[in-house]
Amino acid sequence: MIRFGPAGNSRAFYEEGYKHTYEAPKWLHEQGLNAFEYSFGRGVKLKEDTAAAIRGQAEKYDIAMSVHAPYYINLSNSDPEKFEKNLAYFRESTIAAGFLGAKRIVFHPGSCAKMDRNIAFGNVCENLEKILFILRGEGYDNFIYCAETMGKINQIADLDEVGILARLDDCVYPAIDFGHLNARTLGGIRTKEDYSAVLESLKNSAGEEKTHKMHVHFSHIQYTDKGEKMHLTFEDDTWGPFFEPLAELLKADPKMEPVIICESSGTQARDAMEMKRMYEEA
Repeated sequence: MIRFGPAGNSRAFYEEGYKHTYEAPKWLHEQGLNAFEYSFGRGVKLKEDTAAAIRGQAEKYDIAMSVHAPYYINLSNSDPEKFEKNLAYFRESTIAAGFLGAKRIVFHPGSCAKMDRNIAFGNVCENLEKILFILRGEGYDNFIYCAETMGKINQIADLDEVGILARLDDCVYPAIDFGHLNARTLGGIRTKEDYSAVLESLKNSAGEEKTHKMHVHFSHIQYTDKGEKMHLTFEDDTWGPFFEPLAELLKADPKMEPVIICESSGTQARDAMEMKRMYEEA
């Protein structure tokens, strides 16, 4: 089953009088959605009892939970002190994911900064393997870590690099952000053939199983010659990418069962429902 849902609470959630995220699962269920991504982008600050309340409601209303690890993670940095901070971000995200009943933890691999890209990516691979080894030794062996394709050209994690990361460990899956890919390729994802090329490339690198069950972020994104600039909504008819061609591909392949999270700016639940509609009508 393909699941659709938002990243965080949209404006409509609050405009309808809701205040707390533990109310979100019921609200999402009523909208016809069945996934939700909780962001720890600015740090993991969720209390265990609050997480338990959210988890209870998510289980009641069949909402698949995922989390986004802090944006501060940069696995390309080889400094030992930075490694310990990265490890802490992964550990804290994993613990909180457990409280929420989430199995998927999305993370940003890092940035080249002024390093040679090959060296930076080598550091990402080495540090990720070390972190996963440590976490597994601490008993955290039932989670999926989703390496996200990034939107700025100088950031680590283009499509090929995410495919390589997904091969490092059974617990690493691709998180394909089609808005990011479109931004870093300066509008390279428009047609069904463009989307098909992404999926075929991923099957060849990450493998068919991980491609079928990949994590997906989707939104329209404005970009510059350096890549991503800002997230938009589905009201945008210029920048894209547009979901309809992907919906047709997903509908045509019954093996495809991704979790699709919408990251539109403020309208993420409404646009997630629109993606679901496009998929069902494909």
